[in-house]
Amino acid sequence: MNMKQKLLAAAVALSALTSVAVVPAANAEVEVAASVGVSNMYYWRGFDLGGGAAVFGDVNVSASGFYAGAWTSSGDEVMGTEYDLYFGYGGEIGDFSYGLNYTTYIYPEADEALSPFDAAEAILTLGYGPAYVSYHYGLEDFEDSSYLKVGANFGKFGLAYGVHMNEESGVGNDEYAHLDLSYAYNDNLSFMLGVVVDDVDDKFNDEAKFIVSLSLPIQ
Repeated sequence: MNMKQKLLAAAVALSALTSVAVVPAANAEVEVAASVGVSNMYYWRGFDLGGGAAVFGDVNVSASGFYAGAWTSSGDEVMGTEYDLYFGYGGEIGDFSYGLNYTTYIYPEADEALSPFDAAEAILTLGYGPAYVSYHYGLEDFEDSSYLKVGANFGKFGLAYGVHMNEESGVGNDEYAHLDLSYAYNDNLSFMLGVVVDDVDDKFNDEAKFIVSLSLPIQ
């Protein structure tokens, strides 16, 4: 699997469709949350993965800043149904927030099927007030890819810039960058406009993408 295929195959389990950085609150009580949702496309870091509408769901357990969970989605034309397992820790100190996450990506239907821990990312997120930066470092089968995102959330609105990188290109010579503007109508319904701002190889669809996502909690 080459670099471009890996970029189109991976997805981040935490807020994959909305691309919003989330840090769990430090709470000693064990909390269990689950949800299901649908989106008009599987939008991943500037790409439409081409499988049409996506149906997704997740379950998450958290306590004292630690969390673990599972996330699944359809809508990936190349790799098929995706299953992700993740765990991490996050917290806040005043206006400063931080988080460290490990996610492994599972694609049992793909031609080159990926099992647990075949492909993974370590994700570091730092924030101050409404602004945040996250760095996704590829591991195992994704070891030659990484992704950097800088953004901010202002009430219902969010703005984020993301850039794909690899070991050869580095930050100064990115391969693909995008800009996302999001709006959360409420806790369940959100909208996003994704625009390509840099495509060095000019190999991808540079049309603007409009994403509508609806998620519902499972009580």
